[in-house]
Amino acid sequence: MASATSLTVLEISAVFLSITAALSYINHRFIGLPTTIGVMVISMLLSIGAIFLGFLGFDQLIDYEVSLLDQLDFTEVLLDGMLSMLLFAGALHINISDLRRYKLPIGVLACIGTLLSAVIIAVVLYYLLPLLGFGLPLIWCLLFGALISPTDPIAVMGILQSAGAPKSIETVIAGESLFNDGIGVVIFVLLLGILSSGQLPDAHYVIHTLTVEAGGGIVFGLVLGGILYYLLKSIDSYQEEVLLTLAGVIGGYALASHWHLSGPLAMVMVGLMVGNRGRALAMSDKTRHYVDLFWELVDEILNAILFVLIGLEVVMIAYSGNLFIAAGLTIVLALAARLIVVGMASKTFHQQLELPSGAWKVLTWGGLRGGISVALVLQLPMGSERDILLALTYAVVVFSILVQGLSIGRVAKSIRPAQSKKLSN
Repeated sequence: MASATSLTVLEISAVFLSITAALSYINHRFIGLPTTIGVMVISMLLSIGAIFLGFLGFDQLIDYEVSLLDQLDFTEVLLDGMLSMLLFAGALHINISDLRRYKLPIGVLACIGTLLSAVIIAVVLYYLLPLLGFGLPLIWCLLFGALISPTDPIAVMGILQSAGAPKSIETVIAGESLFNDGIGVVIFVLLLGILSSGQLPDAHYVIHTLTVEAGGGIVFGLVLGGILYYLLKSIDSYQEEVLLTLAGVIGGYALASHWHLSGPLAMVMVGLMVGNRGRALAMSDKTRHYVDLFWELVDEILNAILFVLIGLEVVMIAYSGNLFIAAGLTIVLALAARLIVVGMASKTFHQQLELPSGAWKVLTWGGLRGGISVALVLQLPMGSERDILLALTYAVVVFSILVQGLSIGRVAKSIRPAQSKKLSN
């Protein structure tokens, strides 16, 4: 039985970076899909091909791939490695004035919407899965609702920019995805603690945790952003200023995690401060150009690597007949929960939203899920419950990226004639 020998961190990094570069070249040269989607499609096809060869008795390739993935901690790579830089890069070009203008829909969707969606998905799944022979305790269903409800900022911002959505809708979806990610992670950690301890925490503990992790992450991000702003303004040298942003992001995320604060929310705040006040008042034109170029490249490279890993992870999923049916129904359920949340927000705050007619279609279809959901489900304790939720998570993520991601542009164009005159430029 072939398998990859134990590799060093450098060797594992070299393998996956080389795979990503090769697949990116193939996609750009011969296929022409958006980079993130293209490399994911090719890596999935390679994995499916390896699985098929395994059925024919040629299992060396799939054994080698599984061995490589086993040596790579997907959760650690994403949550402790890539996430800080991807969130900062995503927030760097979000206009704060646009966020302020659409703070109501962003806040409602990110906070109330995430909680409501998680509950809807959990309750329906709790009663649906036993009909297919996959009964799960309610706490496991709640964990799934928490990890699959937040829209993924990495998937959203990597695809939405080329979709041609009206600026107002792009701002709402991007802003929501940046904030509900941190909220979803906090809820997931709370539920995982309940699963591990076997008892419900008191209300004071829940409120304290949410306040300290979420609120503390925001405050820490604002303080760190202010420090970076001062440092950037005090010099004019693009090499040192790019290095300062990189150190602030990686070091700040590590420090937030060490203090048990929400690193994702902290990085969003740092990105917003550096991207708005910092770029406008603390950087020369030359520095601004290099900072933008550096973080654009970081964003593109890490996104490509992440989506390759998502595609390769298909070999870790064990599907059966009924599980395929459950996966299909879960995809529909995730979309339905998103539609309910968006519909309620649109109807309740119609006058304040100032969004074009039909915006609910883009807000619903553009609520993409991505690697963060996969990383969270891989944190669950080993067992049959985890295997079921891993399969359901993967199905929702793949459908979200491939089907919704490739068609969101057409959905966005369908509402352009009805745009409001109040839209921001």
